[in-house]
Amino acid sequence: MKIQQVAEKTGLTSKTIRFYEQKGLITPPHRAENGYRDYRAQHVNELQMIRRARLVGFTLEESADLLALSRDPSLRSADVKARAETKLVEIDEKMAELAAMKTTLHALTQACPGDSEAQCPIIEALRGDSELGELDASPSSCSASGDESPVTN
Repeated sequence: MKIQQVAEKTGLTSKTIRFYEQKGLITPPHRAENGYRDYRAQHVNELQMIRRARLVGFTLEESADLLALSRDPSLRSADVKARAETKLVEIDEKMAELAAMKTTLHALTQACPGDSEAQCPIIEALRGDSELGELDASPSSCSASGDESPVTN
């Protein structure tokens, strides 16, 4: 099967499929004499698993680990469940960060008159010039990617 057919079956782009192959996430497809990749049902299954793992929040590396686990004949569901439970905790933490961000941004937008005047409470708060409260970028409010997430004190 050609890459475009695999893309249609998996909902991934050809570029993404090549990227996953380059990273060693999927089993390398056989190459025909003309150099074209020849994908099998196994590749579709691997790519669908990676795509679905990504859809529920697993990183690419975590998705690769799950795919490797699925290939392991000594697979224990307890190992998979532990990874999923860890991911749930991470998602809960991220949701709390997003809720705090929303609360802060909501308070800032409520304080801003949105008129033709130059004074803007949102800009003042972002600069740290506001009495609306300090925006905190403490390590506990950082996302997994290292970006800082503002929350109110």
